[in-house]
Amino acid sequence: MDALKTIAASSIKAEKPQFEIGDTVRVSVNIREGERERIQMFEGTVIAKRGSGVAETFTVRRLSYGVGVERVFPVNSPNVVDVKVVRHGKVRRSKLYYLRGRVGKAAKVKEQIK
Repeated sequence: MDALKTIAASSIKAEKPQFEIGDTVRVSVNIREGERERIQMFEGTVIAKRGSGVAETFTVRRLSYGVGVERVFPVNSPNVVDVKVVRHGKVRRSKLYYLRGRVGKAAKVKEQIK
């Protein structure tokens, strides 16, 4: 059991990205296509965070051509190159699943002024 913990501890990133639920983030993801590698951006609202340690993930949602697209990213994945906060959101929930049923301006999260 201790061996598993040491392996898990070594794969955790030293510097975790700092963001909260409701923030609009731009995630840079490493995409492999055959032998090529490229970085793809995915920008959207963080609607959930779950897990801890190695298994920690976060879900980002955006509307693409009127269709809701959600992606789940592992925080400690080597393929997640960077997470930048575009704007801070003002929310009162830990999970924003209610945004799935909303369209247009109703699906927006208010900006938190710091």
